[in-house]
Amino acid sequence: MILIADGGSTKTHWCVTGRHTDTRFFFTEGYNPYYITEKYLVTSLKESLIPGYNWDEVEEVHFYGAGCAEDKYDFMRNALSKVFRHARIFIAMDLLAAARALLGRNAGFAAILGTGTNSCLYDGNRITHNIDSLGFILGDEGSGGYIGKKLVCDYIRGEMPDEVGSRFRETYDYTADELIDRIYTQPMANRFCAGFCKFITSDPTAHPYLMGIVRNAFEQLFEKLVCRYPAYETYSFNCIGSVAYYFQDILAEVAEKYHMPLGRIVISPMEGLVRYHTLTENQGI
Repeated sequence: MILIADGGSTKTHWCVTGRHTDTRFFFTEGYNPYYITEKYLVTSLKESLIPGYNWDEVEEVHFYGAGCAEDKYDFMRNALSKVFRHARIFIAMDLLAAARALLGRNAGFAAILGTGTNSCLYDGNRITHNIDSLGFILGDEGSGGYIGKKLVCDYIRGEMPDEVGSRFRETYDYTADELIDRIYTQPMANRFCAGFCKFITSDPTAHPYLMGIVRNAFEQLFEKLVCRYPAYETYSFNCIGSVAYYFQDILAEVAEKYHMPLGRIVISPMEGLVRYHTLTENQGI
């Protein structure tokens, strides 16, 4: 029995599969090792596992996660081994999941645009070049967190158009002080800010101000990250994540502006990961 996980900062998509196991999918919350403790991860995951399986029979766990840089491998491996006690556990960044799901065994460019941002060049097996997105505080251009942060700033400063500001106030009912407190003093500010992207996707008018925020975020993504990859124009822009998926029309316009054709845009890498890991020659990370 194999367990595959695509772990974002907001939620984790799991698939349990195997020769003698019905393939099933389920979700838990996100487990970014920079924002949680080992105890929290273990407790949360045990409470979230779907019934009907003997989880001690899991032979392999392939966990691709946001924040799973090499210095966090041991943290994640130790935590997961307390839940899946007899499994071989493989840890990798969510970026490798995106590349493998989007490109399979082919070389190319792959990116993530969800709560956070990441991108890379991929040789068909491994990541060969990655420009650090610098995370929520310093970077993450183009991400849900980046877009949400801009919305919050404009709302607090009174820079939203009146009709947009009124709808924002009615939708969330936060004071400026409450927003600042939530972002600066409480955990997972990136997830909190990314949640405001729903305000844009639910806008029935496609207000130019809101579309402009998204377009500017994508232009910053290209200026600060994509255009810094060698010969980036020779690749197509392949991307996984809800922000890329729901705003792909704007993303296509911006990519064309920077002379990069749009490639595959999918909301989740899971289908591609299941395909990757159920092929005999691809077992292991």
